[in-house]
Formats: sequence, C-alpha cells, structure tokens
Amino acid sequence: MSIKSLLVLHSYHHKNTEAVAKVLAEVLGARIVAPREVSPAELAGYDLVGFGSGIDSGKHYKPILDLADKLPSVDAKKAFIFSTCGAPAFIVTEGFIRSNHAALRAKLEARGYAIVSEFGCPGFNTNMFLRYFGGLNKKRPNVEDLKRAEAFARDLAQKVS
Repeated sequence: MSIKSLLVLHSYHHKNTEAVAKVLAEVLGARIVAPREVSPAELAGYDLVGFGSGIDSGKHYKPILDLADKLPSVDAKKAFIFSTCGAPAFIVTEGFIRSNHAALRAKLEARGYAIVSEFGCPGFNTNMFLRYFGGLNKKRPNVEDLKRAEAFARDLAQKVS
C-alpha cells in the first residue's frame, strides 16, 4: 500500500532540518513544503503529514507552531514530528527531543492528530557567541544522523501502511 505523504518544513539557518527532510521525503515519496505554501485544509488530502523545523529555545520555530494553531480538527490523522537542534550533541537524547517537541505535539494532538513517531538529531549551530568559536556540532547532521533518519522513515512507512 502506498501512502500519500507531505512534509511541512521550516529550515532557514544552516538548512540542517532540510537535510533531514530530504532523506525522509526520499524514503516516503513525500513532497516538502514551507508552512506558508500549504493551506491547513490541503493537509486533509494526505495519509501522513510530517511537521519539522529547527529548535529555538526548546520548541519548534514559530512558522510551524503558527500553522499548527490554524489546523482544523481531524479524526486521528497520522502525523510525525522531526527536528534538528543546536544543543551539544551529547544532550540530544530521546527524552530531550521529546521535550523539545512537546509544544508542537500538544498543538497537533489538540487538533486530533495521532503522532505516530518523532525524530531529532543535532544540527550545526552558529547562533550568538558560538559563531566566534566556529560553531557547535560542525558537520551535523552527519552521515550517521542521516542514516538514522532514513531508518526512521522506513520504520514510519511500515507503521503507517
């Protein structure tokens, strides 16, 4: 069974989350759109919708959160959440990722979305003072992060079909 998938992505700084989204899209056969390029009603035409961005101050970037606020109520539409985070790589654990996803997860679940799974990994960060030291998490997401994203997408496709 083929699933019709869409990824809603906000990635602008170093395109960390875009690199992950491209891998996810390749495996899922999904289209990638920015939050401003999709109407909330359009999401009804998809079997699976992924929502992703970088993490800022412990939550997804505002354009993704704002879109989630505008979504109509649905009945258990399947969704997943993904992100990259500029925190030190050793901090980016499953619990840390779930914590960073909490605001978006709450908004989506309040609208009736069923969150099938979540993915996150470190991303290159040159915000604030870090730029003076060459940044944090250089070359992240790396090959291993992208392999994990690919495995995540394959597992996700099996869960949804």
